[in-house]
Amino acid sequence: MTEKRDLFTSIALGPYTLPNRIAMAPMTRNRASAHGVPTDMMVRYYAQRASAGLIISEGVVISPEGFAYPNTPGIFTPAQIQGWKAVTEAVHARGGRIFAQLWHCGRVAHPEVNGGLEPIGPSAIAARGETYTPSGNKPFVTPRAMSLQDIAETIEHYAQAARNAKAAGFDGVEIHGANGYLIDQFLRDGSNRRTDAYGGSIANRARFLLEVTEAVLGVWDRGCVGVRLSPLQPFNDMRDSNPEATFSYAVKALGDFNLGYLHITEMGKESPGVAGPAFDLRTLRPLWPTVYMTNGGYTFETANAAIARGEADMISFGQLFIANPDLVERFRHGAALNTPDPSTFYTGGEKGYLDYPVLYP
Repeated sequence: MTEKRDLFTSIALGPYTLPNRIAMAPMTRNRASAHGVPTDMMVRYYAQRASAGLIISEGVVISPEGFAYPNTPGIFTPAQIQGWKAVTEAVHARGGRIFAQLWHCGRVAHPEVNGGLEPIGPSAIAARGETYTPSGNKPFVTPRAMSLQDIAETIEHYAQAARNAKAAGFDGVEIHGANGYLIDQFLRDGSNRRTDAYGGSIANRARFLLEVTEAVLGVWDRGCVGVRLSPLQPFNDMRDSNPEATFSYAVKALGDFNLGYLHITEMGKESPGVAGPAFDLRTLRPLWPTVYMTNGGYTFETANAAIARGEADMISFGQLFIANPDLVERFRHGAALNTPDPSTFYTGGEKGYLDYPVLYP
């Protein structure tokens, strides 16, 4: 007889036994210093949410050219590593687990944010649209197509960021392969027009993701590594001619590594066809051998139902964790939830960051 599972059933993830299946999703909040150093505000923010079974940090930029947004944190300088160490110590003091999400923005990075450096990407194709900079919205710039040397150096930057995450006291890392950033840009044929070993076929387009994963596994045990993918996400002008084939291949290939988890964001399914032909994301679940996590506007009820049906092992929550530091206990007791205020998501300061009411300190 199959054991009944819900959000409060414990789960083994790599070497860890998590007390619940509620993850805090990675979310950009723009509260780091101008030099990408985590602040005291961030220490308190993450500590407030330590009751999550797993916290996945906001994206942490792995190298100077990878920044796309002001006041986002890095993990490549001693000061950044020390700043994150204060965060991880605060989370651990409250009994939590936290993974660092390793992030490179690729072609959507901007010179006004990354110190004047030229953005890089798989191909010299600018994303359509605009991005926010300190001087206002500006069009995306055309990136430099990465040379083979650029690719090798960037893979080493991921490996060094993985080492730095370990030095900062994280419990593991999540490789950010989603939402139109560098790894996603290599995966999808709308942004990758290369004709070498990193472009063309699905296997070639997935090569960068797999080589980054191999490099990170040279630092961390496989159970301490996760990957996030976003098959239907159009954000940052992303599209693919056959996302079902592309992401089914990527998931099966990553499955051979027997990682700690796969994290699929369902963003984009509400606008089918924008990022490519729609498909049922649930078809990815049987392709994955370990913990399968999903994300996409879940409520307590829909998350429990998905876990009970075996469609996911864990659910990550984003905006609900922004507005409810004590989300786990509110779910447990059936308490009312605070409403997120999107106008303060990226504004800096404590308002909308540390001041949401808490029922269960």
